[in-house]
Amino acid sequence: MEISSFPFHTSEGRSHFTACALNLAPPIQSANKRRRTGSNGCCNGDETSEGLSKRTTTPLEESLPSPLLLEEEEEDDDWWWSSQQKKDLLEANLKQAAETVKQYYDMFQQNFSEIQESDESKNKRARPSSTPIATASTSGADIATGDNQNPDNPVLKDSANRSSGIGVVAHRRLWVKDRSKDWWERCSHPDYPEEKFKRDFRMSRATFDSICEELDSAITKKDTTLRPAIPVRQRVAVCIWRLATGEPLRLVSKRFGLGVSTCHKLVLEVCSAIKTQLMPKFLKWPDEGRMRGIKEEFESVCWIPNVGGSIYTTHVSISAPKVSVAAYFNKHHTERNQKTSYSITVQGVVDDKGVFTDVCIGWPGSMPDDQVLENSALYQRASRGLLKDVWIVGNSGLPLLDWVLVPYTNQNLTWTQHAFNEKIGEVQSVAKQAFARLKKRWCCLQKKIEGKLEDLPVVLGACCVLHNICELRNEEMDSQLKFELFDEEIVPENSIRSATSVQARDHIAHNLLHHGLAGTSFH
Repeated sequence: MEISSFPFHTSEGRSHFTACALNLAPPIQSANKRRRTGSNGCCNGDETSEGLSKRTTTPLEESLPSPLLLEEEEEDDDWWWSSQQKKDLLEANLKQAAETVKQYYDMFQQNFSEIQESDESKNKRARPSSTPIATASTSGADIATGDNQNPDNPVLKDSANRSSGIGVVAHRRLWVKDRSKDWWERCSHPDYPEEKFKRDFRMSRATFDSICEELDSAITKKDTTLRPAIPVRQRVAVCIWRLATGEPLRLVSKRFGLGVSTCHKLVLEVCSAIKTQLMPKFLKWPDEGRMRGIKEEFESVCWIPNVGGSIYTTHVSISAPKVSVAAYFNKHHTERNQKTSYSITVQGVVDDKGVFTDVCIGWPGSMPDDQVLENSALYQRASRGLLKDVWIVGNSGLPLLDWVLVPYTNQNLTWTQHAFNEKIGEVQSVAKQAFARLKKRWCCLQKKIEGKLEDLPVVLGACCVLHNICELRNEEMDSQLKFELFDEEIVPENSIRSATSVQARDHIAHNLLHHGLAGTSFH
């Protein structure tokens, strides 16, 4: 059986039509089929002209058809009618298939035009923030129960088209992972215990609320057509919790019911807002009136005049950076922890209450304290003469300058020098204790901070600002929080860089001893 194409002429219009038909083998001929005759009228068969005589036929025999001829003609007519019926059936099937395809094509064009018009109308008119979310999240159950029965609803169209098997243009749908926010809802509830809230966030609820009010204008976001904005209180809570506990972002994500990337973004955004909004207000160099009060407070403790602050430099561990790895390598922490350590420095000046008045953050951990000081804005301020008649007390890792007062570092100390070093140590302990509280309150500083190097100064600066806010509001530390501060003090090669400062230090030490202000251990 072979499939071929053939021309077909209709009886009415005689138009040429090509269709598929079956090219069947010819019917089996009977043994008595009429023989073909030659031009001379003789039979072409087994018989020869020699063995047979010529047959004579009567006119009646010539006029009457033989039964064999009638049978063959009848078979030919049946075959022709059978082929004709097949052709008609095939033509009818083709016409029906063409009409079906055309109907489906028209339905597809109509649905596509309606979807396009619906999308254009949605883009033109303003929609409420809750409507797209409800539309995007509409499920098959909602349609079955009769919800959202608007005929223009694209979700209903999409469902109907899918059920009918017609091709559909896919709509963009919002997919939000369902996360539990039970913990945060309990913490933000007014009935949540105050002591537990303070232990969780390292501050009282009143202090937390005041920070939220200060940052409200900077971090408030508007609701979008995809989802409602995260509230300000939750944004601030994510940042403070991350700084206070140092938990990995995946745990912070589970606790607050937010995505990991969202939590990371919130921490950076809130820290940046703290830097821009709160740092100018809560971390600034004292004015003349405030400096006068700081000098008086320090003098009442150490009996050294004109002390305007205590300076200290600590290190914060970081992951191995991708660039300048050797510069951030911390040799002393590596030897102490028996593990390769990298760090950045945090230099800070505090007043008599342990509140930061100046910070310098971000220099590599391999840089000694004296070089960090020389590269700070505080050093530039002093070089311009803005720290006149002010002593900043440091440890033995800093050089003696006209405005930096450090202890004696020579081996054989006199009683006068011992007395001086003891008082200098009392002032220095104010800064050291402030840094210990800073790292104790914000546990992220005790661990290895992960992130880009350019983002770390913003995060550490936010910790210093929050520390100041807690100190100014007299927030007490949790007694269960314990931390041991360790920083190696390396005496600089040139520890004395001013002759006038040497005389000034000797004069202060002499007054402490001979006026009975050096303590009873040297009497």
